[in-house]
Amino acid sequence: MLHNGKLQAALKLKSGQFSHYDGAFSEQLKAYQYMLETLYQRYNSSTQLEQLLPTKEAGQQSAGARPSIEFDRWLANAVLNDYHIPLIPFGREFANHEQARQWAECLEGITTVAIDGSQLQPWRDASIPVALIQAGFFINPHTHGKAYTKDVRLEVLAPDEIMAEARAENSDPDSYPYSELQVTLRRYVLEVETLLSLMQQLADTRSPDDPAYSPVVFFDGSLVVSFALTMPSPYRERYISSAVSLLRASEELRVPLIGYIDTSYARDFVTMLRRLDATHKQPILRETKKIHDALLWQGRLRWGDRTPAMICARGDILEGYGTYQDSVAFCYLQTAMKRPPARLEFPRWMLDDGIVEPVLDVVRAEVIAGNGYPYAIETADAVAVITMQDRNEFYGQFQNFMQKQGIKFTFSSKSISKGRRR
Repeated sequence: MLHNGKLQAALKLKSGQFSHYDGAFSEQLKAYQYMLETLYQRYNSSTQLEQLLPTKEAGQQSAGARPSIEFDRWLANAVLNDYHIPLIPFGREFANHEQARQWAECLEGITTVAIDGSQLQPWRDASIPVALIQAGFFINPHTHGKAYTKDVRLEVLAPDEIMAEARAENSDPDSYPYSELQVTLRRYVLEVETLLSLMQQLADTRSPDDPAYSPVVFFDGSLVVSFALTMPSPYRERYISSAVSLLRASEELRVPLIGYIDTSYARDFVTMLRRLDATHKQPILRETKKIHDALLWQGRLRWGDRTPAMICARGDILEGYGTYQDSVAFCYLQTAMKRPPARLEFPRWMLDDGIVEPVLDVVRAEVIAGNGYPYAIETADAVAVITMQDRNEFYGQFQNFMQKQGIKFTFSSKSISKGRRR
């Protein structure tokens, strides 16, 4: 248990360090925000801005982000509209949540799809390693007389399916040979495969009367799999292949895809500002990992406002995307007034087809329905989640199954006891 008196004493000992961190952080954030506010004064077009960013040639630094046609429009109108930070206003205000919900009825006739996943890692204290992965999905046609669909795809992974593939992961010959990386990858692939199947199904049954941006598909997470950059091969390549397959399917089927990141620590815009600042005679920005994109706009957007779309130009994992390395656009959308904006990622073709704004209205409406978080994703998560009770039930059923097969299966009583306590 936590001893409150000793905790307060320990915190007091470190109060000076916390104050120093906060002061340095605030100073750096103000410098980056100043650069953001003065972009329109320094550059009169995205072409001029592009010329100062690193190119894609080998050995060049990452540009972080590159401007899209939306950013060019903002630059052209920044002074006229008095938007001195990159901003596309929502243009609506609601007196109360009832008004917001009335506006959210714009979802009528628009099918939304969301997917989320969960997993049970192999249990070290079990005599037979086994894992469980599950992808939950939610399809809502938002049409009277048409029912929604909640369902899951579930897979049990046998021992040979969760063996570590990378030797470096198990350099110790006596270490546990079953890979959590493998289970997480299999769950991710299951989510993507399920979503690809749903996208194809919905594209095939799409009515000519449906809006050009229906259905809208939500993926809970980033379309840029930078988290896989430090993973050993072949995990990294499989994540990249799955992400590219989503981008390709969205483009070929013309099904809008939104990668939703509620709390983002991406630094693409920050990196771009740093690169631009470095071209000046007297740079003012210092390299820092404390500042991320969403903080640049925190407190500066009204609900529903967003940033102009940019093209993600990280110089790391995207190099493995082949012809799709310039195909991920992103923006930040204010979905809750007391928090930084959420990051939205989507295929570049949506910009080219001019459907970004109506699709983002669908996102806004879903956020209203979900009281600050897209209802479709929230529902898919509730369908997919595996609780501690589910875990215990799974192992009970697995034990019964093994016994019927004439196979002995045991697990640690200590682990069961700890699970009940926690």
